[in-house]
Amino acid sequence: MTFLIRQALPTEGNLLTDISFLSKQYWNYPKEYFEVWKNELTITADYITENTVFVAEVDGKVVGYESVVEVKEDFRAGNVVVKKGFWLEHIFILPDYIGKGIGSKLITFIKELCREKRIPCLYIFADPYAKGFYDKIGAQYMGESPSSIAGRTVSLFTLWVVPQHSDI
Repeated sequence: MTFLIRQALPTEGNLLTDISFLSKQYWNYPKEYFEVWKNELTITADYITENTVFVAEVDGKVVGYESVVEVKEDFRAGNVVVKKGFWLEHIFILPDYIGKGIGSKLITFIKELCREKRIPCLYIFADPYAKGFYDKIGAQYMGESPSSIAGRTVSLFTLWVVPQHSDI
């Protein structure tokens, strides 16, 4: 098995969108949730060009991706407060590849990239099913935040890239 992480191409938006939806569908969410999530799970060429997006390939097949976005000012999206900083906005893996270490490899990769760019931490809104993953990789649980789905919450994590007491 050959494994590779590379920068996403603007032409891969539809492929990454498919991975987003297939990965979310793995958890058997109700169909109506996907209507609410449609915009946030859709990856466009502009999104890939304007943000940090990397794909994971196994034997030449794109099986997952991750993206980091910079939020320049605090803002409110409905009931959700998104604070200034860098966010791990997406990390999705095709269902057949979930649990095979690809997510951990993507996290190791993005942490190294953040170290190089002197980004001390990434904020993460985590799906309830992903809490165990973020605990496993050492992300710090910060509390619950309202979701884009009424009556539902997501967990807020901070993934420290450098020790908190560092001079970066």
